[in-house]
Amino acid sequence: MDGFSSRRHFLGSLTAAAGVAAFSNVESLAAELAKTRRRPSVADWAAIRADFPRLARKLWLNASATHPFNVNTIRALEAYSQFRLLGPGAEYQGFSEDLRAETKRIYSGLIGASPEDIAFCLSTTDGENVVVAGLELEKRGGNIVIDDLHFAASEYLYSSLANLGVIELRVVKNRNWTVDIDDMEKAIDSNTRLVSMALVSNVNGYMHDSKAISEIAHANGALVYGDIIQGAGCAPIDVNEMGLDCCANSSYKYLMGDFGLGFLYVRPELQGEVVKQTRWGLQQVQGSTQKPGAAGLYEGTTSFSYPSGVATLEGLRYIESIGIPDIRSHAKQLTDRLHDELPRLGYAAMTPRDNPTPTVTFEVPDGARTNRLLDEAFGESVVAIRTYQQNRADGGVDEITGMRIGVSVYNNDDDIDQLLAALSR
Repeated sequence: MDGFSSRRHFLGSLTAAAGVAAFSNVESLAAELAKTRRRPSVADWAAIRADFPRLARKLWLNASATHPFNVNTIRALEAYSQFRLLGPGAEYQGFSEDLRAETKRIYSGLIGASPEDIAFCLSTTDGENVVVAGLELEKRGGNIVIDDLHFAASEYLYSSLANLGVIELRVVKNRNWTVDIDDMEKAIDSNTRLVSMALVSNVNGYMHDSKAISEIAHANGALVYGDIIQGAGCAPIDVNEMGLDCCANSSYKYLMGDFGLGFLYVRPELQGEVVKQTRWGLQQVQGSTQKPGAAGLYEGTTSFSYPSGVATLEGLRYIESIGIPDIRSHAKQLTDRLHDELPRLGYAAMTPRDNPTPTVTFEVPDGARTNRLLDEAFGESVVAIRTYQQNRADGGVDEITGMRIGVSVYNNDDDIDQLLAALSR
């Protein structure tokens, strides 16, 4: 019996005896499942779900916040810990140069880039700061264009630069939770240095029409930056097709990694010329020679965590083995159900139905009641409930409570049933 079959046999026996959801010691379940590492060669969703023992304990519909580890990640981290404890061995190694190269290879394939154009960084925001610093805006001035569906840390970055008098900040207001291309075109001009957007908004999962936006920006001589943390690993991304000059993301969401490692992409012709080098450290050199590509310019000595690298590589291997098309198809079935069912319960959609991401947000008519229902059903919030600002036609702003749901490969129809049942009470 191979590793995959033996695991399914174990799960089948376990389910028949007591049911995975009722298993009294999830830690023991995780240990048992982790004994054999595997990569699903086909999208066997029941087996994939079993690789995420957190789902045996409790519902989780918030991958847009953090993604659970799969059992392979625990094995890899155990091996890394043994390496740090005992030194190199046949089964132990650190986050070696070969593993770092594999990590960049898989990641670059997910976004349509070349590995040489990828540098490790600490986080999405860290990568964006590297880009902004490299543009030397204090010498150039001009304006930066963002929209109000951008991430709060990015808004803070550019607002701070504007307050210091370094740049003029132009914020495009969303229309019904989407960004109108005409509004972007009005904001971008020949003095625009950078257009920065969350390719997939953390507010509602809305994916910008980055190709149209980049065409406008490039026609005016501006660069385009994309925060892709909510899209990489779960949605189709091609930086060249989308016109992204630079982009960054962290690994703890849909890349299935952990905090402390991110990726920065810079278009090759911009490296060191338009986006200047702003870091200098041993990570950027081999012997006495500077590494080629983005790593030699932007990858500082302390710009990423090795344990996070180990975890992220396992997540990337897992994603690669399933494939983005199957990941996307699986998520779409679940988000389509949410679009069908939640409005009937009074939760109006804040995300377009045809939006190609696994994140959907719905307006909550009574935040206190919804939180109470979820707490009673699950003991904690298994989705993200937040307050957002919605622009009115008269120029005013309304406070809107939204329920953001982020599904992933481990979720299934039973999870959606649980959520709907809780909210129907």
